[in-house]
Amino acid sequence: MSIGAVIRRVRAHGGQFLLLAALTLVIALLVGGVPRVVNRLAGQGLREHLAAAPAARLDLTYSTRPFAGGPPPSSRAAELDALQQRMPADVRAAVAHRWYTAQTPAGRVTGPDLTRGNHLVNLGLRAMPGIETVGTLVDGRWPDGSADRETPVPVALPADLAGRFQLRVGSRLVLAAPDPQSPPTPLTVVGLFRPVDPADGSWDALPAVLEVIEPEGDAEPFVLVGVVAVGALDRLAVEGRPMSFSWRYRLGVDGIDVRRIDRLVAGVQRLARADNSGTGTELTQGVDVLLREFSRAVGSARTLLAVITAGVLATLAGLVVLAAASTARRRRAEFVLIRARGGGVTTGLRRSLAESLLVVPPAAGLGWLLGGLLPGAPGDTGPLAVGATALVTLALPVATLAVPAGVLGRRDLGRLRPSARRATTEAALVLLAGLAVVLLRRRGLTPGEVDPLLVSVPALVAVAASVLALRLYPWPVRLAGRLAARTRGSVAFLGTARAGRAVAATPLVVVVLAVATAAFCAVVATGIEATRDDVATRAVPADALIRGDRLAPDTGAALERLPGVLAATGLADGPAQRLATDADGTDARLRDTAVLLVDGPALVRTARAAGRDVPVPGPLRDARPGAGPVPAVVSPAVAADLAAAGLRSAFVTVQGQRYEFMPTRTVADFPLAGPDTTRYVVLPWQALPRRDTPPVPTGFLVAGDRFDAGALRQVGDEGQHRYQTGGAVTGRERPRGVAVQTWTQTRLRLGGGGANGLLAFGFAAGAVAGGVLALLAIAFTVLAGARARGAVLSRLRTLGLSRRQWRGLLLVELTPLVGVSVLTGALVGVLLPVLLTPLLGLAAFTGGTPVRVGFAPGLVAATVGLGAVALGFAMAVEALNNRRMRLGEVLRLGEES
Repeated sequence: MSIGAVIRRVRAHGGQFLLLAALTLVIALLVGGVPRVVNRLAGQGLREHLAAAPAARLDLTYSTRPFAGGPPPSSRAAELDALQQRMPADVRAAVAHRWYTAQTPAGRVTGPDLTRGNHLVNLGLRAMPGIETVGTLVDGRWPDGSADRETPVPVALPADLAGRFQLRVGSRLVLAAPDPQSPPTPLTVVGLFRPVDPADGSWDALPAVLEVIEPEGDAEPFVLVGVVAVGALDRLAVEGRPMSFSWRYRLGVDGIDVRRIDRLVAGVQRLARADNSGTGTELTQGVDVLLREFSRAVGSARTLLAVITAGVLATLAGLVVLAAASTARRRRAEFVLIRARGGGVTTGLRRSLAESLLVVPPAAGLGWLLGGLLPGAPGDTGPLAVGATALVTLALPVATLAVPAGVLGRRDLGRLRPSARRATTEAALVLLAGLAVVLLRRRGLTPGEVDPLLVSVPALVAVAASVLALRLYPWPVRLAGRLAARTRGSVAFLGTARAGRAVAATPLVVVVLAVATAAFCAVVATGIEATRDDVATRAVPADALIRGDRLAPDTGAALERLPGVLAATGLADGPAQRLATDADGTDARLRDTAVLLVDGPALVRTARAAGRDVPVPGPLRDARPGAGPVPAVVSPAVAADLAAAGLRSAFVTVQGQRYEFMPTRTVADFPLAGPDTTRYVVLPWQALPRRDTPPVPTGFLVAGDRFDAGALRQVGDEGQHRYQTGGAVTGRERPRGVAVQTWTQTRLRLGGGGANGLLAFGFAAGAVAGGVLALLAIAFTVLAGARARGAVLSRLRTLGLSRRQWRGLLLVELTPLVGVSVLTGALVGVLLPVLLTPLLGLAAFTGGTPVRVGFAPGLVAATVGLGAVALGFAMAVEALNNRRMRLGEVLRLGEES
């Protein structure tokens, strides 16, 4: 068998081999390119995740407690290299910056300039090697390492803090001795500086050099940190001053390989568990929690992507089978002739294998190269690409063996009862799909791992649904045919008769797989978006939430006067407290419980004005002042504890006033309760008994459109200040400003950053690929029976059937086929999220709240739209094929029908 003969045969059947090569290229492109895109999006998500966290959470800090009598500070700088070398390789490679500091504990410092300003100050001295590169001198010079005990120790201070305490270059200070037996240490300010970049990690060591620690009460000192040379600390260490040391390593995003993030977390945890008691150092870090959060989200996204990718690849595999079967069927006469001339059973197989080797591997190589051009780190999918190429190469030879060598009967006749072999195979497929689902539900999944069982379940369920659809499909179509036989005209009768005779099994399975993949992506994406909306509404059941300390009651009216604000209602919450059994405060011996006061009717009005669907229980909505306990809404945990204690009512304290309440409704997720709050009592504010000192709001819910969050914050601060400075209650210090949280910000935070980009890519790619492949599979379905339909058309045209009637006949014949395949795929796509969503760990993308997958009206419209597009596409493919076949020549003598 010469290569030239193989090339001639490939050219003779160029259309079929071009289709097979295109499918191979797409498979290789997906296998090689999708991991790159996934790794790029995961890396981008990691950068966003780490950028949103405080920079100090990326630090690994080794530190010692202050001690005297140790080695000089200048000698311990070398431990910066030693500690890094002892780190695991993944941790060591991720270190981007590192710093060494040594410092003395803060001690009382005095001086003429401080006395003049009546300042009480404690000062610590810190050596920061390399400060000259991250700070800019405003006045004076940088300290040097003078070892002369008679010379004052040179100190540099931040210019802003020095001005606050009337310190300048040349100021003389005296640092108190650590013990009465030691002499004090004279200091002199030699330089004032400002940081080049305050956000640079050099300034993050605690206590911070650039900040002053405010006194906690009267007669308490301010705490400052001054910068000295390491040589000066050597001198102070010799004098017996205690020293503490710190070696700080900051991990950089560029050094973290998202593919090895689990190894990095494991390395950090090994460091945290290591015994450093012999060196006297302690490790402080929080990066493992930060990376674990991202790793869980990426693991869930990768698992979901594996399900989607498996559906797409299974659909492509089905298309490869259809393409190979179509090619072999069209060449049946060639293979029969080879057998008639004495060829063996394997002769046709060898021919097909040689042709596949000429077409498939080059196409796979080109697809792999194209996938390698996509940005991102490569994945370890090389063996998968080789295996997929081998299977595609063998598809045509296997299809050749399946071609019957004898005379074919009519293939458009179906039987109500399938053969025993086929019935057994179909029953086995249905049982296997059911068993896989049961095992998956019982065993569960390991987050972040691609489980073969999980990957196979969607394909098995789709195949089982296709089998059931194939068994049920002919019955309603034949019933419609009987009804059509009683009507006038032949179009409806002939169309339903042809539609009910036989359906190609493989094309229907492929269509169901493709549509199920697209529907699965749409349903899960819709469920995640809906759950995020619910989580945001639970946190902010209006357009904005203002929280502070205590605000003046007239703050609500001031908020409603702002432009864009439609309504505002107050609320009050208090710290977790122990419930009491009587008005005297007898402890009920129950766990701490949070208390929340809301005005039920006002909450309903504000939520409606904001367009939020907030379920407010009846006891909060309808309660009115009266004698006896106040009706309350409680969490299930509080209700269970009260029932176990035999208490029908209990007492809570709100802003110094004790109120009796009776649980009348149990609600598991009341709005405004934190996501981690499982114990709470909600009281209707409008029903509280009147007291001399009524409760005041600690926050406000605001409804409006295009309001200014800064204006809300300003009004809230003013209301808080009015309450603190007016009336019977006054505060010594002005409280912190109020916090403003908008619904839009909360929603964006849930859906932005982290692995959400990876998730969005999976949904979009799966939906688009499923839709496109479904249309391609429908084209195969139409072409599978095109020759038989062409023969029927030619016969009917000789009997006077018009073109319009033929289009109607084709529409009637194809509508049941397209409808059942699209509908079955859509049902499978809806069923799969119900089975798989609890196992995929998608709560990582909804703030920890389980994703609720339900019926979406938009899915019905999408299914109908896809069915209409598929039907129109099928009609176009049939019309194009009829033109190409020249239907007038179909009935030549000997032509297969």
